[in-house]
Amino acid sequence: MDSLFSHQQEPSRDDARSAFELLEPLVHTVVVPGSVAHAFAGFTDHTHLWWPLESHGVYGAGSYVEFEENLILETADDGRTSIWGTLDDWQPPLSFHASWHPGTTALWSTELLVAFRAVPDGVEVRIFHDGWEGAEEPAATRATYAEAWPLILARYARFMGAA
Repeated sequence: MDSLFSHQQEPSRDDARSAFELLEPLVHTVVVPGSVAHAFAGFTDHTHLWWPLESHGVYGAGSYVEFEENLILETADDGRTSIWGTLDDWQPPLSFHASWHPGTTALWSTELLVAFRAVPDGVEVRIFHDGWEGAEEPAATRATYAEAWPLILARYARFMGAA
């Protein structure tokens, strides 16, 4: 007996593959001037100064983003807060990793790794965003971030003084 439930057919390999296609991670890179420590601090300590909250925030322009203890938080001007992610690996000034879920709950989180390394022209800041299967709508969430990360990183690079 191949199956405990003899009336059910075994799924074919093609059926299993199409039912759960792994979406490729997004990888985006920007180079900013300065030291690795300066780039890390600009990204994590001064997020509220460069993050495009008007287009990529829960509460819009006028809210405040910060890394606080093990959380990434957005606070509205009326005091409401939204947790964007939970930091589970904090390696200043080289990297951080977080579950990532701005505007939704931790139940629907993806995985975000941001790494910083010295290069001849300054510091390479690289975003690795994956774990799309954790999102409520994996393909749509990935598509949103495929458009968003280049814009977000461009704002960061301008804030850090990149040409």
